Amino acid sequence: MKILIGSPMSTGIGGISTHVQGLTSFLKLQGHKVEIISSKNTFTIPIKKLKNPSFMLSAFIKSAFKKNFDIVHAQGPPAAFAMKNAKGKKVLSLHGIHHKQIKLLHGKTAGSLAEKYEKFALEWADVITVSSKEMMDYYKEKGYDVEFIPNALDIENLPQGEDRRYDKQIIYAARLSKEKGIFDVLQMSKKLPKDIHLIILGDGPEKNKVEVISSTNPNVHYLGSKAKEETIPLIRGSDLLIQPSLMEGGISYTLLESMACHTPVICTTAGDGKEFFKHLENSFLIKPENHSQLLNAIEELFLNEEKRKKLSESAFNSIKIFSWKNIGQKYLDLYELLIS
Repeated sequence: MKILIGSPMSTGIGGISTHVQGLTSFLKLQGHKVEIISSKNTFTIPIKKLKNPSFMLSAFIKSAFKKNFDIVHAQGPPAAFAMKNAKGKKVLSLHGIHHKQIKLLHGKTAGSLAEKYEKFALEWADVITVSSKEMMDYYKEKGYDVEFIPNALDIENLPQGEDRRYDKQIIYAARLSKEKGIFDVLQMSKKLPKDIHLIILGDGPEKNKVEVISSTNPNVHYLGSKAKEETIPLIRGSDLLIQPSLMEGGISYTLLESMACHTPVICTTAGDGKEFFKHLENSFLIKPENHSQLLNAIEELFLNEEKRKKLSESAFNSIKIFSWKNIGQKYLDLYELLIS
């Protein structure tokens, strides 16, 4: 098969980037030809911190020259404009309820415009997939026929090594934006015990705020956006990973990767967390937008090494169902059904 994947992001540590990298690797291993249209090979101009509008236009132009593909697979509504223009059976994968994310980040007007565009994007697709059961229920109630395919993780091929820089080390490795809980992380960091060091990785609209906190707090260290080869060893070298998300499209890739590294996670039940994460079994659960609870969870787990070990072991055992061998085949079955 010849497959075109459209995605705003295809490199880095973000969830959609990780998904595109994993799907591409799986498909190529199965002998299929894959091409990608992303912000890496199109132009993007930030407009009030929004890169997606310029990506949509440039990807649309580039897709006009992409012909004779069996499958055109868009990762999220911003890539759907290019999907519509390219030749091939069209699959739209949703990694969150797009217009709700836009509303949370950019206000009601932007959210309303995103919702109108999203309706067009959904109509352009031959098949729609969602990465969480929460999303499946939402879109089915709206009258759409959607397929549920959860996020996957390439457990066997995660980068090796361990990067521990401090005796007590916790890490946040995600987009620096409101929906990922970065404000709670920054508020919590102001009261973090001085012997516990917080490493922050990522990029996003709240980067400036992170840099200010990092420059004034000696135990907060902002290292910028790192490649997977550097991120995974830092996660593996940490005592805890924190991700107090307000919103997720399925189960966060970063949380799955941390669990694969035997690093315990403190998180919320955003996305499909309610079904997968079990408090004090494979994770330590807190409520969103509660930085005091986040701090208490960190202090509690540092006081109890045995509890951290138990979480680590149980978490690793619980993620084996998310391998690309299992999840990738679901996409292949979908593709083959479309072109048959």
